[in-house]
Amino acid sequence: MTAHTAETIGTRRLTLRPLRVEDAEEMVAVLADPALHTFIGGAPASLDALRSRYTRLVAGSPDPAVTWCNWVIELHDQGRLAGTVQATLSPSPPGVAAEIAWVVGTPWQGRGIATEAAIGLVAWLERRHVHTVIAHIHPDHRASAAVATAAGLAPTDELHEGEIRWSRRSPHAA
Repeated sequence: MTAHTAETIGTRRLTLRPLRVEDAEEMVAVLADPALHTFIGGAPASLDALRSRYTRLVAGSPDPAVTWCNWVIELHDQGRLAGTVQATLSPSPPGVAAEIAWVVGTPWQGRGIATEAAIGLVAWLERRHVHTVIAHIHPDHRASAAVATAAGLAPTDELHEGEIRWSRRSPHAA
């Protein structure tokens, strides 16, 4: 598999900037609302737990065949962080597939930020010849389903740990 590295991705209103450990300082507040965990489980992380998680993410996957790309979502007009997007890239014949996810802090939801970030991420992945993009979405999470649809993904009949697998195959895939 060709190595991929998270690079800065610009959209009309956002900069998707590669994650840094020090982003935990601002992100702990962005991710503090327990409502963000309604569909994904868990609870908001403490600053120390988030630093530890970001340290692992920045270090990269322990599997040399898998690449973790993680970004923070920065708002151009506010100069502050509003969420994250991620892609896990792995070999999947005939090339590379990416599993993606996004989260936007509660104060910024309903403004199209997740949609714009996901569209920007999918376009970045396609420019890197990723042939399939996958997301797993809780069946009741209408907002994430709308984001996935806008990014060109469609629901499949497959369930993974209670979530629906959404998929998009690159128009350039063989």
